[in-house]
Amino acid sequence: MIEVRNLTKVYGQHKAIDHINFTVDDGEIVGFLGPNGAGKTTTMNIMTGFIAATSGEVSINGLDIVADAQKAKAQIGYMPDTPPVYGDMRVDEYLNFVADIKGVRRSLRKDMLAEIKRQVRIEDMSRRLIKNLSRGYRQRVGLAQAMVGYPKVIIMDEPTIGLDPKQIIEMRDVVKNLGNKHTVILSSHILQEVSAVCDRVMIINRGKIVASDTPERLSAKLSRGNNRMQVRVKGEKSKILKALEEYPVIRNVEAKSATEPGTIDLILSGEKDDMDIREFIFRCMCKNNLPILLMKSTELTLEEIFLQLTGDVRSGPAGYGQGAITGKTDTMIDDFFEEPKEEESENEASVSDASQEDESAGGEAHDTHI
Repeated sequence: MIEVRNLTKVYGQHKAIDHINFTVDDGEIVGFLGPNGAGKTTTMNIMTGFIAATSGEVSINGLDIVADAQKAKAQIGYMPDTPPVYGDMRVDEYLNFVADIKGVRRSLRKDMLAEIKRQVRIEDMSRRLIKNLSRGYRQRVGLAQAMVGYPKVIIMDEPTIGLDPKQIIEMRDVVKNLGNKHTVILSSHILQEVSAVCDRVMIINRGKIVASDTPERLSAKLSRGNNRMQVRVKGEKSKILKALEEYPVIRNVEAKSATEPGTIDLILSGEKDDMDIREFIFRCMCKNNLPILLMKSTELTLEEIFLQLTGDVRSGPAGYGQGAITGKTDTMIDDFFEEPKEEESENEASVSDASQEDESAGGEAHDTHI
């Protein structure tokens, strides 16, 4: 569905993204993670055709975002972190305006917009002025405009930024359901959000993809060899820690009060990375008459994975880099649109030429589109 090949963007002496390669499968929901300045928004802007790459290629459903710009952009719905809504318009008026721009057939428009409003849960807001809506509802209207025309791909930049907890949960539910009909890429700084809604996580750092996999597989691969155990023991903290001193093969990583009265939670690991310490823990606690109420293996959380891969390192651990999954391609939206004009106007040609000149000079070229 989406293919990104050797994508690079340079601003002067700064390389914002550096030969990025990845693919996204049809119907997949992918979370794009990275620290500020890592290159997330730049990559998304190039994928939507908003800015030009210094080098590399992006194809959407087999269409090149530069060579087949008009057709490729018809496959994309984009929701930036600040939705492009007009406050003095009513919701229905604005969505019809977007449908006009996208060339959606009038005979299909009524049912399409009704379905989209139902999906993003703004049916009751149809006659409201956008400027009078809460932040959460404006975000939903912004998502609705991205969905107009039923694009194959929806790209969202920080879709829940500024929302309260209830609105965040509601938006997550909406995003989950999008995967039934669309391929979705979203960027977010909220790691729990990505873990909750995404099929796969791509982590970008210093302009490079350093990991690409499901949160569960990332955790399993990066935790391999750590052999961390979570143990809940009934007894006094001082007695438990003294007992552990008798077994130097066990390293005490953390000890804190548990939710159960009179117990201590421990995170323990072996002296060696590949050591199985369960038997040592059992013998230690039995010898000192300290009941074990819980013992289970722990894996890295998405937050720990993110910090490990975006710390003071130039690349991820062995085995990570340009992870890719081959996507399927098919067409579902052609019947909704009026036939676009094939010929390119002189103005469009001049804009394209100017963009090429700007890029060769190291500047930032912007493609004009809505």
